[in-house]
Amino acid sequence: MSDQEPTVYNGRYELHRQIARGGMADVFLARDRLLDRPVAVKVLFPQFASDPAFVERFRREAQAAANLNHPNVTSVFDWGEEGGTYFIVMEYVDGRSLAEVLKAEGMLHPDRAADIAIDVAAALSFAHRNGVVHRDIKPGNILVTQSGQVKVTDFGIARAFGGASDTNLTQTGSVMGTATYFSPEQAQGRSVDPRSDLYSLGIVLYEMVASRPPFVGDSAVATAYMHVQQPAVPPSTVNTRVPASIDAICMRLLAKDPNDRYPSAEDLRADLRRFREGQAVLAAGAGGATAVAAAVDPGATSSMPATTATQAVYEDYDDEEEFEEPSSRTGWFIGGLIALVVLLVALLAIFANALGLGGGDADGVTVPGVVLLTEEEARERLEADGFEVEVEYEINPDFEPGIVFDQDPSGGSTADEGSIVLLSVSQAEEDFPMPDVVGSFEQEAIAFLEAEGLVLGTIERVFDDDAGEGEVLAQDPEAEAMVTPGDTFNLVVSQGAEMIDVPDVRGEQLAQAVSILEDAGFEVTVQEEFSDDTPEGRVTRTSPAHRTPAAAGSFITVFVSQGPEPAQEAPVPSVVNLTQSSAEQSLQSAGFSPQVSFATSGSVPSGSVISQDPSAGTVRPVGSPVEIVVSTGPPETTTTTTTTTTTEPPDD
Repeated sequence: MSDQEPTVYNGRYELHRQIARGGMADVFLARDRLLDRPVAVKVLFPQFASDPAFVERFRREAQAAANLNHPNVTSVFDWGEEGGTYFIVMEYVDGRSLAEVLKAEGMLHPDRAADIAIDVAAALSFAHRNGVVHRDIKPGNILVTQSGQVKVTDFGIARAFGGASDTNLTQTGSVMGTATYFSPEQAQGRSVDPRSDLYSLGIVLYEMVASRPPFVGDSAVATAYMHVQQPAVPPSTVNTRVPASIDAICMRLLAKDPNDRYPSAEDLRADLRRFREGQAVLAAGAGGATAVAAAVDPGATSSMPATTATQAVYEDYDDEEEFEEPSSRTGWFIGGLIALVVLLVALLAIFANALGLGGGDADGVTVPGVVLLTEEEARERLEADGFEVEVEYEINPDFEPGIVFDQDPSGGSTADEGSIVLLSVSQAEEDFPMPDVVGSFEQEAIAFLEAEGLVLGTIERVFDDDAGEGEVLAQDPEAEAMVTPGDTFNLVVSQGAEMIDVPDVRGEQLAQAVSILEDAGFEVTVQEEFSDDTPEGRVTRTSPAHRTPAAAGSFITVFVSQGPEPAQEAPVPSVVNLTQSSAEQSLQSAGFSPQVSFATSGSVPSGSVISQDPSAGTVRPVGSPVEIVVSTGPPETTTTTTTTTTTEPPDD
């Protein structure tokens, strides 16, 4: 960029150099010319701009993120579009991403990891209270400044890119890149809530103390399957220096069922603080040790507390009733080691079998894993490898209709070529309660309901002073009414407040102007101002100005003339006997206009003031003239010479 003019967006943001590249955007260090400060500008890849639905989601989510003002949240300053390129202007954070920190330093000390997680939880708690779910918590979206401050970035952006469903694991960019940090409900394409962010933060905490995430598959689909089906082993099995408290916190965060996780980010933050202060953590008291053992041995019985309906909406736990004192860890530790050995032996057996090293038929063919694929994709893959396919359909609320959730033989096992693979495919329930989408935005509601198998009917758009543009005001069928896939749904959607041109009431009497504006649907406030052009008592102008669109019900300020501004008055200073220049300067300093004439004077020196009018001390309007007479000195005198001629008388 040094050999050419820098790129400038909106005539304001001057791009300097690229500082990062992600799956969906390039990030540049830029300068805000208006405020003269460094900013980070995220320039989105062109393929996203061609989707109108994405553009609307992007606009809405960027605006939502811009409303998040918190010390641990990277601020979003602006967003826009220029020449078909969409960009987001963000706070520039002088530091590194947590991904870069982990790459450079490896596993972190548990205390430092807990401190970072505390700050991330603070950011999530604030966002969740403001109705924003991040959906893409990962080390690349956590920034650490030079001073150690932690900031979470890209709030809401994942939602704009993922829409209402995150099931497209083959999407280029962010989805492929973040399958490692998916929650099970995201991997299954189910709706997410704040507890999904907590699961992702659990993956990040695990990676900080164990130097690797708990689930890493050969593909995004394989990783997603592990999130759904495979229990995590405690991080202490990877790094023996991980304290039991961090083990318990991680395992609670990584619970498959959202109800078994922390109820809120604030609850997690409080537990991490207990760990840092050397206190017993509530995760351990809530059955954390049993949960750790259950993760190693799937047959172990979990003692996580039962979650009630009130907990599902994030009400606080009652510490004294929910949590018990930690039990002895020795038995669990031994049991965990035994279970781990059993699990490793089983995995080695599967691996050996897949390589043809076991006692099976050496001529067998490895069965491809097709769980989480659609029925059509699974059938094509199996038939391409020479297998016959049979399908059984079963209602499974954990998987979207048409998705394979089990197979027999399992993926990775060996079977005869041409043998039958039985697929279990999720089938939609025949009847289900109508979801409540009132209060959500139009595109999100449509995508969600269509994913449930319902068909869009009509959309009625109405003005609403209290709801933002695109917000769903009503739905048909109503929430909880029983519906069947294929049923039609109708929505009533807000167009926002009705916009009305402000009437021109200039020159009107105040009462008439107020009547006109109120009849047009506005509220009115009044202010007075001086005016040389508008008679007293009549309207000089309005704010917003006439013919400007304004929301119905908004306030219009009417300015009423008080007539011309009255002139200020002041006493005339004494300038008699001053020199002309001093007199003029004195009068001008007092706000008057000196008018000079000249006269002779035998008593006043030349160049000095003989007299003034008005006289000194007279009060006159500021700016009015004051006449001064300046001496030119005494009058000129004329000298007369008399010549006397003497004539002698003639001689007689």
